[in-house]
Amino acid sequence: MQTVLVIDDDDLVSRTIQRALKLYNYHVMVAGGGAEGLQTARRHQPDLFILDVVMPGMDGYQVARQIRHDPLLKDIPILFLTAKAKDDDKIEGFRAGADDYLTKPFNMEELKLRVAAILRRVVATNDSSGRKDFVQAGSVTLDCRTFEVTAPHGKVLLTNVQFDLLYHLMSHAGQVFTSQQLLQDVWDYPRDTGSPELVRAHIKNLREKLEPVPGNPMYIKTIQGHGYAFIVE
Repeated sequence: MQTVLVIDDDDLVSRTIQRALKLYNYHVMVAGGGAEGLQTARRHQPDLFILDVVMPGMDGYQVARQIRHDPLLKDIPILFLTAKAKDDDKIEGFRAGADDYLTKPFNMEELKLRVAAILRRVVATNDSSGRKDFVQAGSVTLDCRTFEVTAPHGKVLLTNVQFDLLYHLMSHAGQVFTSQQLLQDVWDYPRDTGSPELVRAHIKNLREKLEPVPGNPMYIKTIQGHGYAFIVE
């Protein structure tokens, strides 16, 4: 049974999520704040965090950054569930290490679908039996064992979701994918589920790590009106 840890100071929200996800055979723990959530996570090492942003003391962004710098927790996916709905809020969430971002008020069925998709992707990422050790596209090499990508200007380490996205784009170099196709192929979301903003934010983060000039990318191109492609120069 997979374990979900909900960190939210609103007990009503936490207990509602707990009751709903238990119906789908998840073990759900709750914590009322960041410090408590981190302590619980270090003891039990959940499979997924569902994390609020606005909390007293340590906010959700701070919690996410601590998770990403903790050797025990850094690979556990984070789903932000928050009332902070502005684009800048979402970008800050992804920069802090979020895998996905859902705003309140939320639909419980959509939350369930996103949780299931994230956890399926974790299982697929950990199962490297059908994956090559390296993917090469032009001058860029992706190491599938270490999640490091090497380009002429250096080497960087990717998060799990950044790796999944880049692996897909590099494995299909030159092919153009819409945001909806990437949500299905990379995030494993059902058709018409998930937000294009999720794709845009992770593309932006990938460019900041990989591209010499992120504002003028040479590898991950936006094909106006169509989507994204990894271009081999």
